[in-house]
Amino acid sequence: MVQKIADEYRLQIITEQNSNNLIVVRAYCEERDKVSVEELERQCDVGQKGKASIFTDLLGDPICRIRHFPLHLMLVAEYGEARDIVGVIRGCIKHVTPGHSHHPLNLAYILGLRVSTTHRRLGVGTKLVEHVEKWCKQKGADYAYIATECANQPCINMFTHKFSYTKFRSPTVLVQPVHAHYKPISSGVAIVRIPPHVVVKIYRQLFANAELFPMDIDAILSNKLNLGTFMAVPKKLLPNWNPETGILPQSFAVLSVWNTKEVFKLQVKGVSKLTYACCMGSRVLDSWLPWLRLPSFPDVFSQFGVYFLYGLSMRGSDGPRLLKFLCRFVHNMAKDDVGCGAVVAEVGQQDPVRAAIPHWRRFSWSEDLWCIKKLRDLEGDECNWIKSPPSSAGIFVDPRDI
Repeated sequence: MVQKIADEYRLQIITEQNSNNLIVVRAYCEERDKVSVEELERQCDVGQKGKASIFTDLLGDPICRIRHFPLHLMLVAEYGEARDIVGVIRGCIKHVTPGHSHHPLNLAYILGLRVSTTHRRLGVGTKLVEHVEKWCKQKGADYAYIATECANQPCINMFTHKFSYTKFRSPTVLVQPVHAHYKPISSGVAIVRIPPHVVVKIYRQLFANAELFPMDIDAILSNKLNLGTFMAVPKKLLPNWNPETGILPQSFAVLSVWNTKEVFKLQVKGVSKLTYACCMGSRVLDSWLPWLRLPSFPDVFSQFGVYFLYGLSMRGSDGPRLLKFLCRFVHNMAKDDVGCGAVVAEVGQQDPVRAAIPHWRRFSWSEDLWCIKKLRDLEGDECNWIKSPPSSAGIFVDPRDI
């Protein structure tokens, strides 16, 4: 399969600047390319001098971020006679609902574009995007989208100006550091683990009109990275509620937990010695005096993983309170998992769950930008998705995208 894709995408393109330099775009081959791609990622993963930066370790698996999609591809770009790998890009395709219509679409997600710092402005990134879009079209994708930070102007310019992507949605990323103490949960609240086959029915009901709800939600929930789906309900409702029925109680909050630490790990570098000492000091004090419940800082200066929350929803007058306790429950799970430094969620800016999710404002941001492009002609409501307002049911953020 890899060789077939490689033959399909093995195109030699002569740059306009120098006819002796060749750009070759082909499929990634793990046995042949792994070491070179990892070195390229390390070269590109450089923070700003004198400022704190987050670095990512893919744990020896360059395709880890797309591996769990049924359709995925990673391309590499070789340059010159030496055929050095100077660029990479990843793409995957999923079946989702657009929110304004119940007719599902094939949506491509393009991510992980990296070009060597010594080979930029030579057309490498352009060729990689062109060929990953070509693959997406061949596999039947109706739309393609990318996610970046609002501050990443070069990336935004490239996709909006050169490839005609349109600014689409700006979800909010909420980050809760994992403290050294447990967070209290009300004795009047019950946390119930819901089996995957029941969750499928519940999520299809709750997110019937949400944007980007994946049609293969059953595969996500049964994935080994999924740590479970949990529902918080008032204990007084338990005697008359059976989770197996799929019928929802009057008041509840629900979410699922995805373990990203098995896929990649993060590390903060570039902080001052004073900042490091203050952060680690708060951790030590919190460990010694847990009953004070100090808002201590985790050791993010060593490699750490995160739990990602998805499928967040709540109902009833008690819903916001229940969701807060449910997030505390996940925080306590993370505390017991060595090396888990944060609990993260990404939700639409207008989603009502946003106000109920515990987070540190300083480490959260509403600066994610999703840009989208139509890849083929469509009929009906599907052709106007780009111009449509956000769905009132919110966005379902696929944990595989993270």
